[in-house]
Amino acid sequence: MGANLSDTSGRMSGLEAMPENCVALVLMHMDPPEICKLAGVNRLFRDAASADFIWESKLPSNYLFLMDKVFEFDEKERAMVNLRKKDVYARLCRRNPLNGVSKEFWLDKKTGGLSMAISWKALTITGIDDRRYWNHIFTEESRFQTIAYLYQTWWLEVNGELKFQFPEGRYSVFFRLHLGKPSKRLGRRVCNTEQVHGWDIKPVRFQLKTSDNQHIESKCFLGSPGNWVNYYVGDFTIGSSGSNSLMKLKFSLTQIDCTHTKGGLCLDSVLIQPFPLANEAK
Repeated sequence: MGANLSDTSGRMSGLEAMPENCVALVLMHMDPPEICKLAGVNRLFRDAASADFIWESKLPSNYLFLMDKVFEFDEKERAMVNLRKKDVYARLCRRNPLNGVSKEFWLDKKTGGLSMAISWKALTITGIDDRRYWNHIFTEESRFQTIAYLYQTWWLEVNGELKFQFPEGRYSVFFRLHLGKPSKRLGRRVCNTEQVHGWDIKPVRFQLKTSDNQHIESKCFLGSPGNWVNYYVGDFTIGSSGSNSLMKLKFSLTQIDCTHTKGGLCLDSVLIQPFPLANEAK
């Protein structure tokens, strides 16, 4: 038994004798959750896992632009100008508000991919302030804590715009919608679908346009009452030459066939997600 303990101690001493730079070079080829897990092995791995060049390789190319957006509404963090790259990565993986509370962005912890969410409050919606047609509902089912509920309308048109700097890659745009009015009764989730109608007669039309002339259109019947669904609008691509410039997006949802009414629809947000994370959203 004593020999086994001695042997284990010897192997551990050898591990701790490894050069820190060598350990850091190995860690650089792992994804962030694996790096953080190995940082708990011993002091050598913890110090190596904090190397700036590791985390800079995980950060998106526009991370300085993203940090400027973080500091824009957080004066306390504006003073933290000497953050290590590990701390920058961790900060960007949090939900970061953009232009107040109606938009936010974050990095995926594993891949570092940039995602965004845009509340219905940042969209232009026909008749949204007319309570005969729309209601604003507070709910825990939205990351923005509120959704827009449509009682009934003849003409539905939802438009949104975004001007932002994206890293190189392919991105997908979705509208997050729900048929039926969700609520809680005696602590349990219930959904009232009595007002759901008209969505199976004609499809909803989705459009996506970019400032570099990418244009995508799609149509889809809305279904699955009682469930939140990410309805796919289309993809756009950021090339290497456009990764350091602002991209303007325009996206819309319309159902303007006035031969019938439609209603019972909840509108939460627009999602923008990088490929391949977008496949999970689909």
